[in-house]
Amino acid sequence: MTYCVAIQVDAGLALAADTRTSAAFDDIQSHTKMHVFEVPGERVFVLLSAGNLGTTQGVVARLARAIGDAAGSVSLHTVKHLFEAADHVGRVLIEVQAQARGAAADGINVEASLILAGQIGSEPPGLYLIYPQGNWIAASPETPFLQSGEIKYGKPILDRIITPATALDDAARCALVSMDATIRSNVSVGLPVDLALIRNGDLRVSHRLRLDADTPLYADIRDAWASKLAAAVRELPRFAWELQATAPLQRATPADIGAGLAGANAAAQ
Repeated sequence: MTYCVAIQVDAGLALAADTRTSAAFDDIQSHTKMHVFEVPGERVFVLLSAGNLGTTQGVVARLARAIGDAAGSVSLHTVKHLFEAADHVGRVLIEVQAQARGAAADGINVEASLILAGQIGSEPPGLYLIYPQGNWIAASPETPFLQSGEIKYGKPILDRIITPATALDDAARCALVSMDATIRSNVSVGLPVDLALIRNGDLRVSHRLRLDADTPLYADIRDAWASKLAAAVRELPRFAWELQATAPLQRATPADIGAGLAGANAAAQ
């Protein structure tokens, strides 16, 4: 019951996550899946979570506790490189899942997956998709976005539009369109949507928004995309039979009629 998307372009990172955690007929609940850890001017991390809510909350709590522990312990505030942060989050995820499995009833899925986005000092910003097994993959110029949860509905626009050269604000709009496509097609993903941007070099969350159905910006983006998509379909090339059916009728001139009669008389003789 989640869709999270993170996009890496040359100018920075654009991140979006829905907030729906349950979607029964009489029990619709929401909870943030975007968690920020930052030391402004030094480092910034945003964690997007998908999967078992208890597990993801346990991971966030342990990451926060590690930051507050005595100096010398590994935490998001002490790691020197982004890949070390991904390793740290992966280890915490494994520990929390192992503990949850021991307490969960049979058949309960306690797994979660996470997207870690951020930047440390002068290193380039980066994205990591961390699997339930604790291993991870990083975004790359060939794959400049990562998704978790209900990924299939929102992927087409990302495949067609996103490249490293895409402007960061355009990437953020693509993330929202990708989110809207998923919300339209899957009831388990729902508003409000959390959006965050990290501009390269800011070393903090540059912009953060929560968007709901009645937020003017979200409504304008959703409606503009729908209308322009419909217009684009109407402007696609026509089939051959459509061209024949719409070919304009030509009015016969007196000369054409005369020529036709002459031809008919000649054929009769």
